[in-house]
Parts: sequence; structure tokens; C-alpha cells
Amino acid sequence: MSFLRMPTPVAARRYFLGRSGLLLSGAAVALLAGNDALAAQAGGDAASDAQILNTALGSELEAIAAYQVGAESKLLDKPVLDLALTFQGHHRAHAALLAATVEKLGGKAVSAKAKYDFPTSQLKSQADVLRFAAKLEQGAVSAYLGAVPMFDDRALAKAAASILGDEAMHWAVLRNALGEAPVPGAFMA
Repeated sequence: MSFLRMPTPVAARRYFLGRSGLLLSGAAVALLAGNDALAAQAGGDAASDAQILNTALGSELEAIAAYQVGAESKLLDKPVLDLALTFQGHHRAHAALLAATVEKLGGKAVSAKAKYDFPTSQLKSQADVLRFAAKLEQGAVSAYLGAVPMFDDRALAKAAASILGDEAMHWAVLRNALGEAPVPGAFMA
């Protein structure tokens, strides 16, 4: 299942959290933030954390593939193509960090699928590609948003929110490129 197939952002969040089965422990978030000493103090269930991180990693790998589809579509003007490739690079960085954290926890990082089921037949213009990317980013924002408030330690929640912030900026830029209000409301749903 893909964020693109979710009918609403809330459904994407539920899907992400349901697939994970659990929420990240303080140890996993500390590892994500690059703080190994804090991770050692926090403890946590490494196998469960690796499972959750792998769910997030799978979503990041899907985003990398989706941006590749957009880049190869030949529908993007040069400045938009450059932006798409920049965002793809951000997702690559997220994926690398998530994969490294899974490995630190003793797990095996998931790999990208051989093929994703993207709606390529519906991509006929630059605006279609931008809408496709915006929907994916909106789903990612919602999924990460669902996980962040579950932490008791606000410092760990802040570390977990770093990827969420980047996804939200992607979504806002894509909405703006479509001529839509970059920030559609005062609160993220």
C-alpha cells in the first residue's frame, strides 16, 4: 500500500502507525538524532524500533522512486526538475539515516521494491506530476505527525519531528508551485 492510495491524510497516518505496530522508543529517536549516548540511556525494544523504522524507510524509498518517475517523465521544466531532484535527495538522506539506525539496532533495513504501482498513466502534465508528489508528501507529513506526539520526552519528540518538518516544507513548496496556498490551514491534519 502507498500513501498515494490513502483517501485522506488521517488514513495515511493510521496506515503508517498500524503497519509499524508500535511507536518509536526513545532509544530509536536518539539514534536518529545522532545521539548514541542518549540512546544507551533510553533503552527500548530494538526489534520493535527496527520494525517501525523500516516502515518509515519503506515510505522514504517509495518517495525516492516517485520523484524518479517525475524526473523521467519529461514533463518537468528545468527549475521544477531541479527542485524535484533536490527533494529526492532529501528523501535519500532520510532513507540513509533510517537504514543506518535500523542497522545500529541490529535489524536488517528494508530495500526498495523492484516496482511501485504509481499512477503513471495519469501523469500528462507538469501539474499532474506536482500533484502526484504533493499527495505523497502530504501523506508522509500526516504519518510522521501521528508518531511525534506519542513521546513522553519532548526532546525526543523534537528529534523525531525533524523529518516531519522537511516533508511539510516539500508539501508547501509543491502546493505553491501548483498555485495553491502553500499552507492550507493553521494546523496540520
